[in-house]
Amino acid sequence: METINNISDYVGSKFGNRILARTVAFQVLYQNDMNPDSRRELIDEFLESELPEHDKIYKFTRQLIDGVEEKRKEIDTKLRQVARNWSLERMTSIDRNILRLATYEIFYMDTPLSVVINEAIELAKKFSGKDSASFVNGILDRFGKMEKNDKPKLPN
Repeated sequence: METINNISDYVGSKFGNRILARTVAFQVLYQNDMNPDSRRELIDEFLESELPEHDKIYKFTRQLIDGVEEKRKEIDTKLRQVARNWSLERMTSIDRNILRLATYEIFYMDTPLSVVINEAIELAKKFSGKDSASFVNGILDRFGKMEKNDKPKLPN
């Protein structure tokens, strides 16, 4: 399988490994959303082709993918709560999966909110339409505007 991500575009920067992991995780989530019957072996092949000899990146990518898939119902519930006037079904699959990935990181990982939002915006700029970065920013920013005590943590 031929790679679609140029690894050299990522690994040279300070946080390039995580950016690459998020990019590949998003691509897998998008693929799964478009083809829900995809076999896990195809995902594994894709990950191996995109992340050869990058065990640390592979593990982080797999953690993101598996986490979003495992918590998808709860993630979608949270997105529905903050995506006023937008149903998940009305969103493009690209934006929906960028938001799922970011929401997973916000609620289940220790990634700072500002980093999550910035990375999601960059994915939207790279893979989605001209208004998507603003849309993604607006949705995710609503999580940040919740008071710390009001911000519900999803069950593990």
